[in-house]
Amino acid sequence: MFLAIDVGNTDIVFGIHPGSGWRCQFRIPTHYSTRSADYEVRVRTLFLENDLKISDITRVGISSVVPGETALIRSLVTELFQLDPFVVGPDLYPLLGLGIASPREIGTDLVCNAVYAWETYQQNSVVVDFGTALTFTVVSEARIVGVNIVPGIKTALRSLFANTAQLPEVPLEMPESAIGKNTVHAIQAGILWGYVGLVKEQLFQIQNEVGPCKVLATGGLSSVLKPLHELFEEVDINLTLNGLKIIGDKLYN
Repeated sequence: MFLAIDVGNTDIVFGIHPGSGWRCQFRIPTHYSTRSADYEVRVRTLFLENDLKISDITRVGISSVVPGETALIRSLVTELFQLDPFVVGPDLYPLLGLGIASPREIGTDLVCNAVYAWETYQQNSVVVDFGTALTFTVVSEARIVGVNIVPGIKTALRSLFANTAQLPEVPLEMPESAIGKNTVHAIQAGILWGYVGLVKEQLFQIQNEVGPCKVLATGGLSSVLKPLHELFEEVDINLTLNGLKIIGDKLYN
């Protein structure tokens, strides 16, 4: 089985792929501990809860956008699974069949997203990742031509709450009306409908430059902005893991 590990700014996502689809996934908060032994205990527990054996894992791939966590998670893999994982980074990029602008600056999760988009569609694509940051990764002619970065929805909300005295935290639920009728509704309408407009304008400007694109969405909040779903070819929370699996197949086959 292949174990994909996506280390993000909020969570570390573990995905188990036996060869046909993701069997299970689990999350551990990023910065859960400073000791790999604590991660090992947590992962062993999660494996038991999901009826998995440590020995079932034969390959491991890591994508990490948190440099301080990368060595810790790599140590976890080598100690727990007795395997040497591959870690997505500039040294591997020449093997991916995808040109990358600014290879030492781009997040490896965005590279995984782009690999999935290009390998799946073989045409101009934009991957919209609704995470801690909202990112737009643009792929054209087998090359990542650029990335746009915006504060994520939760990041924007936290900033609003932190800098205002009387605004409450609100659930991320898309309101039917774009005009707020009370404080909670006003925040939902302002943030969520505002982000609908933001995403539409980003996609319009990108496609104005590179031409028509397949548009894919991923990330934990990809399901929230439902009015956008008609623009997306796919909405898949596992898209980054799928890209990591494709990279693993390229390296091991």
